[in-house]
Amino acid sequence: MTYDLIVIGTGPGGYVCAIRAAQLGLKVAVVEKRKTHGGTCLNIGCIPSKALLQASEKFAEALHDLAGFGVITGKPELDLSAMMKHKDDTVAANVNGVGFLFKKNKIDAFIGQGTIKAPGAVEVKAQDGSTQRLEAKNIVIATGSDVVQLPGIAIDEKTIVSSTGALSLEKVPGKLLIVGAGVIGLELGSVWGRLGAEVTVVEFLDRILPGTDAEVAKQFQRMLEKQGFHFHLGHKVTKVEKTKSDLSVSIAPSGGGGTSILSADVVLVAIGRRPVTDGLGLDALGVAQDHGRVVIDDRFATNVPGIYAIGDVVRGPMLAHKAEDEGIAVAEIIAGQHGHVNYEVIPSVVYTMPEIASVGASEEDLKAKGIAYRVGKFPFTANGRARAMRRMEGFVKILADAATDRVLGVHIIGAAAGELIAEACVLMEFGGSAEDLARICHAHPTLSEAVREAALGVDKRSIHI
Repeated sequence: MTYDLIVIGTGPGGYVCAIRAAQLGLKVAVVEKRKTHGGTCLNIGCIPSKALLQASEKFAEALHDLAGFGVITGKPELDLSAMMKHKDDTVAANVNGVGFLFKKNKIDAFIGQGTIKAPGAVEVKAQDGSTQRLEAKNIVIATGSDVVQLPGIAIDEKTIVSSTGALSLEKVPGKLLIVGAGVIGLELGSVWGRLGAEVTVVEFLDRILPGTDAEVAKQFQRMLEKQGFHFHLGHKVTKVEKTKSDLSVSIAPSGGGGTSILSADVVLVAIGRRPVTDGLGLDALGVAQDHGRVVIDDRFATNVPGIYAIGDVVRGPMLAHKAEDEGIAVAEIIAGQHGHVNYEVIPSVVYTMPEIASVGASEEDLKAKGIAYRVGKFPFTANGRARAMRRMEGFVKILADAATDRVLGVHIIGAAAGELIAEACVLMEFGGSAEDLARICHAHPTLSEAVREAALGVDKRSIHI
């Protein structure tokens, strides 16, 4: 069976790559080791976590916020099984949608472990042990990532869990301890915290959300503390022991010092993710790798002709939308076009409440590079729509080049930040300035007016503060 392209992995990068290649007239096959398509994102990552975040936010809103709008409901009751069904139904709809798109675009799908036996040859080993050989002019590796294990601490997905287990707990833990103050830990901590868990976060660094603009992270930590989070920053988990009643967690200062003991019902290990290349046969082929990631050039090609790689297995942030853009770009390159990804305009979002969304450089990035910049900032407390929504936490911050006024970074903490950041992405993709954004009429009353006001603030002429 010969194809123009075989894509190994059907997560957001892989399935989008396959569909775009088929649109361009290529004969395409995909190989997926899971029983379902969609990769980590659709099955055990982005989609189910957002379903639970949305559902738990509704519960918290009914519990704490509706009375302020004059809506009296009485104390809400949690039906966790119904909430989990919502999550599972959401996952199923998205996963089935990918399968439908493969059929629509005449893409052949094979379920099993894909191994590249030689350039242009992929062996697919099914769960029953049977194998079949596929051939293709081009192969794209899009096998994604998996959770990083904490040395000496075994994940059982029951009481010591990864993000996978944290999405399927059978009851709300009394005490949830999270190892790692990154996006995944804080999102899942928000889910279970809203539903009644006491949430404690242990982070090796002295701050939460490494890589995020420091001012945003600092204010967000205060917001989470008001929501009930407890933080042990600058600490590491050294041991987790199961007792008759709970878990005993030993923590110590990252730089050395005495050990202290915390108790927990569930420990979530969320210290990062690693590229998944196991079983692909890359070492035998001589495919270059660097710290587990596949090395590629600016056209996504490896050092072995005809083999490409995208997404979490290559350099750059491990984000689904980054993988999607790379999938489209490499499909277009293989088809003879000029695919391209602008890595300066890759947004990132933390889907808590309030949300955090960023694109481009942070203040710390610009200072490190010695780039002179100006700052425009506008708080949601001064935004009419935010006040009407009772969602006044946070602000919009715009960083613009001091000489050219070109927008270099935008950081938003507040309700719907993940939607608002898209305007900044469009502006930056076209090399726009703060003045350009400031002169665009925005509907009133909307949260997006805060973005415009921040742009006005770069020139110190915000209207409403």
